[in-house]
This record gives sequence, C-alpha cells and structure tokens, in this order.
Amino acid sequence: MKYESNHTGATGMVGEGVLLECLQNDKVTAVLSISRRTAAIQHPKLKELLVEDFTKLSLFRDAIAGYDACFYCAGVSSVGMKEDKYRYITYDTTLAFAKSLLEINPAISFIYVSGGSTDSTEQGKVMWARVKGKTENELAKLPFKKEYNFRPGAMTTVAGQKHANPFAFVAKIIKFFAPSSVLSLHEVGRAMIHAVESDDVKNILEIKDIRALA
Repeated sequence: MKYESNHTGATGMVGEGVLLECLQNDKVTAVLSISRRTAAIQHPKLKELLVEDFTKLSLFRDAIAGYDACFYCAGVSSVGMKEDKYRYITYDTTLAFAKSLLEINPAISFIYVSGGSTDSTEQGKVMWARVKGKTENELAKLPFKKEYNFRPGAMTTVAGQKHANPFAFVAKIIKFFAPSSVLSLHEVGRAMIHAVESDDVKNILEIKDIRALA
C-alpha cells in the first residue's frame, strides 16, 4: 500500500516520529511528507512537498494525487493563543487541507491527531478542547474511505528524532509512574498503519485503543 504522510513538516515531534515509523515499516511503500519546512531526512521511500499555506493545497494537485492515506499530525499549542487564531490553525486549516486532499483522492483514508480530553460536544469551557472537538466532528462528516481521530496524550520519542518537544522528558516521568497512560511514537505510527488496513476500528481512539491497535 502507498501512503501519504503529512506531518506539518516532519519538524514537529509527533509528525517526525510517525514519519520515522512509516519509513522503517515494510507495509508502507512510499511517503509524501507535506510540510512548510524541510525535514532534512533522506530515504528512498520519501518525497517532500513544501507548502507554505496548507489552505492552498489544491494548487499541488499532481504532487498529492495517488496516495492511499494521510496521517495528519499538524498542530500547535493553544498556550498564549487567542481562540480565533487557534481555531484558524486547528480547525479552518485542517478542514481546508482535508477537503482539498479528498477532492483529488476520493478513496483516501484520513487520520487526524487530536488530543486527550478533546470535547466532542463542542460546548465545554476549555477552548482548545472545543476547537479540537469541532475539528474531529467535521472531519468525520467528510466522505473519506476511512476517517479516524487519534487522542494519544503523552508520548515518548523514538530513536533518531531531531525535533523533540522541550517537555518530552515529562512523558518519561509519567510513564515511570503510570505506564498505561503514555504511548511511544512507534506505537502511534504503527496504529495508524494498522487502522488504514482494518475494517473494525472505531472513529475515536483513546490511548488504550491506540496501544491495542499498535
């Protein structure tokens, strides 16, 4: 199977970790990393497409055509950010990207990396959780072949990562005291690959679901 893997550049921790899993996984034959900046990774399976504005993905029709799945690992922290800006990056940009991809690849599967405690009701007091919930809900309405929302929570990095979150060490501390609440990025990547191949996976996957699928 041929996968398209989008990592907000593989310059984010989650995107880079998932990309490294895809490159070493025999089930993945080709990867297109769509990013604003180069990942600076050389691999026979890997192609890069640098896109400054994800809302204009449709301008790159030929480059993004012919892929089976998209692993959308884009995202920013909401810390210090006003809701309108966070909504534009998290909701508007993601939906515009997904719709462009779907128009060009109508049989594609889409996996969105959301977050633990995401608010599916869209009515809670936590801003980021509401926005993520709305994003999940709207993606689920699009006619992808399959669409999944991953809520991984704390994650540990994998060997070879250059773009670890400055607070990634916290996940290791949490894992020491509560191992079942932390995933490795290898597990997240493997679970994404398995989700595309499976027919009995639910739309929203929490930590325990991701680990089981991995």
